[in-house]
Amino acid sequence: MVTAVVGVNWGDEGKGKITDMLADQADIVIRFQGGANAGHTIKNHYGKFALHTLPSGVFHQNIVNIIGNGVALSVPKIVAELKDIEAKGVPAPKLLISDRAQIVMSYHVLFDTLEEARLAGKSFGSTKSGIAPFYSDKFAKIGIQVSELSDMDALREKVEGILEKKNIELKYLYHTDELKVDDIMEELEGYKKALAPYVADTSAFLWQARKEGRKALLEGQLGTMKDPDHGIYPMVTSSSTLAGYGAIGAGIPPYDIQKIVAVSKAYSSAVGAGEFTSEIFGDEADELRRRGGDGGEYGATTGRPRRVGWYDCVASSYGCRLQGATDVALTVLDALSYLDEIPVCVAYEIDGRQTTDFPTTTDLKKAKPVWEKLPGWKCDIRGIRKFEDLPEAAQDYVRFIEQHIGFPITMVSNGPAREDIIIR
Repeated sequence: MVTAVVGVNWGDEGKGKITDMLADQADIVIRFQGGANAGHTIKNHYGKFALHTLPSGVFHQNIVNIIGNGVALSVPKIVAELKDIEAKGVPAPKLLISDRAQIVMSYHVLFDTLEEARLAGKSFGSTKSGIAPFYSDKFAKIGIQVSELSDMDALREKVEGILEKKNIELKYLYHTDELKVDDIMEELEGYKKALAPYVADTSAFLWQARKEGRKALLEGQLGTMKDPDHGIYPMVTSSSTLAGYGAIGAGIPPYDIQKIVAVSKAYSSAVGAGEFTSEIFGDEADELRRRGGDGGEYGATTGRPRRVGWYDCVASSYGCRLQGATDVALTVLDALSYLDEIPVCVAYEIDGRQTTDFPTTTDLKKAKPVWEKLPGWKCDIRGIRKFEDLPEAAQDYVRFIEQHIGFPITMVSNGPAREDIIIR
């Protein structure tokens, strides 16, 4: 059986904590898409960690952690993360990396940085991790697959062809230095050595694990709003953030994904540019940002202040529907404990008409939030383990959101630690 843990909204919903918690009942945890352009923050008995590429199961010694073929593989960041967790006392994890995964090259990061600078005020708010250029190359069929490291002579010939095109762009579009084949081959030689202990046919491993009845978790990155097909295009990421892509990005049958835990914050947050209807500003936003998350709303990868807003039922209902949520995990409920009343966006107003259907980006640009205000509970709720022990106003808030999104909230997170969770 496979359970997917995915984001409902703009990312940063708290998926890492939910995956870390659910990993107690799993044998395998799989990253199936995205790269090191977003992170999962996890707090456990080893300390506090921001994982960017490693699966969240690395803190469990009984778990096999897999980086699937759908991931944008940044080798330097994988190596750095492994060193970091081991330096903090975490035993070396069991890690497999798909031989069909493709590698984020230094020139992908270079092109990402140069293009964001060229676009200036019209940029996409990229983390400059090389993700868009990486996926562009993958689908243009000039990406470099891990398996190709086994034949460096053939790979050199391929690199010569890749640089022939890229150097034209560097010289005439970006007016900067050209790349050298020897430098890229030296980079790839280093990657070959670093990856050697981990490379495997992970889809074959997962097929065998399936026959043995082992349980797996699919760990998604970002959320529905950042999906390139169904999100706030073009201010999206470059790989599908939906649970359905898990079958492709991990190499498993789609019918194996039997449970989909869609994670949504009890308020809204986002890193990067794009439409965000329920966003708030000024002192109101600063206060929520300061109290939110564990140590504030700042990106796990970039450290940038996250944009914040009140809960958006329109976006969340849509996000749950696209993910195919069987369960919703509502996180960071404790961050709202300071409020006398809590606004919730229950509809959008577009051209004078109200709707609860999430629109395409063209209409989303015109959308204004329709608010309902609920009473706050004004007390610390951390440490509560039963839903019925929450203040009545906190229970009502959860039920109100559940009713408006139309999907069951089966988990409520009320603190940063792994055990700060209420199962309904």
